[in-house]
Amino acid sequence: MRRSRILVGNWYDYPQYCDIAFQAYTQREADFIEAACRKYCRFDVRRFLEPACGSGRLLTGLAARSYQVTGFDISQPALSYLRRRLTRRRLRAETFEAEMSDFRLGRPVDAAYCTISTFRHLLTEQAARGHLECIADSLRQGGIYVLGLHLLPLGVDKEDAECWTERRGETIVTVTLRVLRIDLRRRIENVRVCLLVRRGSKELRLRHDFQFRTYTARQFRWLLDSVPSLELCDVYDFRYDIEQPFALNDEMAYTVFVLRRRLRS
Repeated sequence: MRRSRILVGNWYDYPQYCDIAFQAYTQREADFIEAACRKYCRFDVRRFLEPACGSGRLLTGLAARSYQVTGFDISQPALSYLRRRLTRRRLRAETFEAEMSDFRLGRPVDAAYCTISTFRHLLTEQAARGHLECIADSLRQGGIYVLGLHLLPLGVDKEDAECWTERRGETIVTVTLRVLRIDLRRRIENVRVCLLVRRGSKELRLRHDFQFRTYTARQFRWLLDSVPSLELCDVYDFRYDIEQPFALNDEMAYTVFVLRRRLRS
């Protein structure tokens, strides 16, 4: 008989399970970030920044590839998990607590990245612009920012759901992500994530409701135009094929932007 616990809380307070849930993306994303740096930077990239780094699945992956990495998050459980993980793997990284829209670095990095729609947790235009301005201030001239988020195709305003399962050792994690409501006027998407964790006879069920800001292709372009220190290099889709950039359009869903800090004339 399974012993089950049902919780209502923040799934980011369980970074060990979030880490498993997204582990399938890690190598492909890290490979693309490296490829983007080779393609768009005029210098060798050695220093990375990850805002809202969470469990640090990408940060530790890049640290293991001998890069210097810095990450921050607002979640103390996530940062504690990340620091233990770095210690366990004998890796080094700089980590600190900060908001995505208000942070400063002691010295600039060569490149930064933020994937899986984390950027959409910034619910206002002011917060989103503040984040991009902080990123620009943190990059050396010519440095890039790889930013992945789901855009809202035109005409989409209905519920949507996605479910997937990942396994690590004896732990099986099933995630169900459901869009409850989209308010196009306020540009707010209400989302519910349900986490089912099984390990032997134990079972944990967690429900977390939160909000995302929505972006059409045109709305993101307007936002980017309001931050003149950044330029758009290219756009990619979920396949992360560095040889196949796309024109930004209204049919794209998961979109990967490569932004670059402009060189001073």
